[in-house]
Amino acid sequence: MPRALISVYDKRGIAEFARALASRGWEIISTGGTARLLSEHGIAVLPVEQVTGFPEMLDGRVKTLHPAVHGGLLARRDVAAHMEAIASHGIAPIDLVVVNLYPFRETIAKPNVTFAEAIEQIDIGGPSMLRSAAKNHAAVLPIVDPADYDRVLAALDGGTVPDQLRRELAARVFAHTGSYDGVIAAYLARGHDEELPAHLPLALTRRMVLRYGENPYQRAALYVTDEFGMKDLRQLHGKELSFNNILDIEGALLAVEPWTDRPACAVIKHTTPCGLALGDTAAEAYQRALATDPTSAFGSVIAFNTAIDGATAEAMHDLFVEVVVAPHVLPEALAVFGKKKNLRVVELPRGSVGPLLDFKRVRGGLLAQDRFRYAADESTWTVPTTRAPTDEEWRDLRFAWAAVASVKSNAILLARNEAAIGIGAGQMSRVDASFLAVHKAHAAGHATDDAVLASDAFFPFPDGVEEAGAAGICAIIQPGGSVRDQEVIAAADARGMAMVLTGRRQFRH
Repeated sequence: MPRALISVYDKRGIAEFARALASRGWEIISTGGTARLLSEHGIAVLPVEQVTGFPEMLDGRVKTLHPAVHGGLLARRDVAAHMEAIASHGIAPIDLVVVNLYPFRETIAKPNVTFAEAIEQIDIGGPSMLRSAAKNHAAVLPIVDPADYDRVLAALDGGTVPDQLRRELAARVFAHTGSYDGVIAAYLARGHDEELPAHLPLALTRRMVLRYGENPYQRAALYVTDEFGMKDLRQLHGKELSFNNILDIEGALLAVEPWTDRPACAVIKHTTPCGLALGDTAAEAYQRALATDPTSAFGSVIAFNTAIDGATAEAMHDLFVEVVVAPHVLPEALAVFGKKKNLRVVELPRGSVGPLLDFKRVRGGLLAQDRFRYAADESTWTVPTTRAPTDEEWRDLRFAWAAVASVKSNAILLARNEAAIGIGAGQMSRVDASFLAVHKAHAAGHATDDAVLASDAFFPFPDGVEEAGAAGICAIIQPGGSVRDQEVIAAADARGMAMVLTGRRQFRH
């Protein structure tokens, strides 16, 4: 009679799976709460302590750490000496292991969890059994994911479980335990090391295969972590997402992230905004964002920080859009979007991404940095110019400072009435970015007189301010910190402009 050892925290579908095994002649070994659940469902269970001859101890810390378990898992069936050794000690082989682990990640995500509570959710026996089973996967089926139950049953019914499936299940185990250990290591290092971790284990799960990468000859896929983010993305309509679509979705979400109490809309091309605005409704925010640069909006990704209703979808009807992304898309809006078969409609709920690291790939390694967060704290802001901003200018400066944070540097953004009217992005010099922002504004029919300007980093020379002054810009917000700050401030004073220094750079390379 083949033996299965079942010990799970996530009990979805486990009673049905165990019953299916029992009906096929398997003996079920189990522990603690899993054993009780299976017994309640009328499934015959052999308690693990009857296998080990030893009771659970230390409040359940020791249950399966025993040769009767690991000998049955690790013995090679094709090595006679192994089989003779376990037989001489009265150990029977175990042919299948179903284990998933204590919820360490979920525990530490709870508010006010204590260190002692977190430590008790570090699973020891579970990973040990999984690793033993996965090492010996030629003879033992290791299952860590309830989604694999039906596949395994189908394979067992086929008579011989394919080697490819056995290897795939083993790989899932080591990916799972590796990720689990990585979260524990990061938690234990937290608060004890002022530097970034000396070792940084990453566990990524393939979320979707993409048609190709940035170019058709490049293979591509989306891999996700367990944290909130792209794993929570849900596509409601349209053809499959592309590599570039996902990059633009990330840029779009970054652009609308600063606003939580007002509808915001961002129009994204090549990961940077070409339109960005607030409104009293999602439809108004879209119309004002589109007005920033209607020409560049063709073939864009458009993001909202609020639900999309039918009026918003109707307002977007005449524009060719690659992707629309929002926290929620109402059925009435989806019905409108559904008339465009190629338009991709995506929901991604707003959520906290936590104190994560961002990564950029370089040859042979990764660059890591703290995730950028827009800071609305004005405690460090100063006004060095003779003239202070008016109330209306302050409103637009606050908007512009939040908006420019998502623009690729060198970045200059012009704004009026809480909407961008001109954006200069990705330029090699800041004066060129200023020139481009003014040019884009005029090309779209916007007057720049009395608009405000935000710069993501300091002006190294007065020329960018002079360019803005010539266009009628009335106020500037920028980090400051240049050795020529006094020259830059003097250039603003000479033109009657107000200037705000934030003391914080928002560079997006």
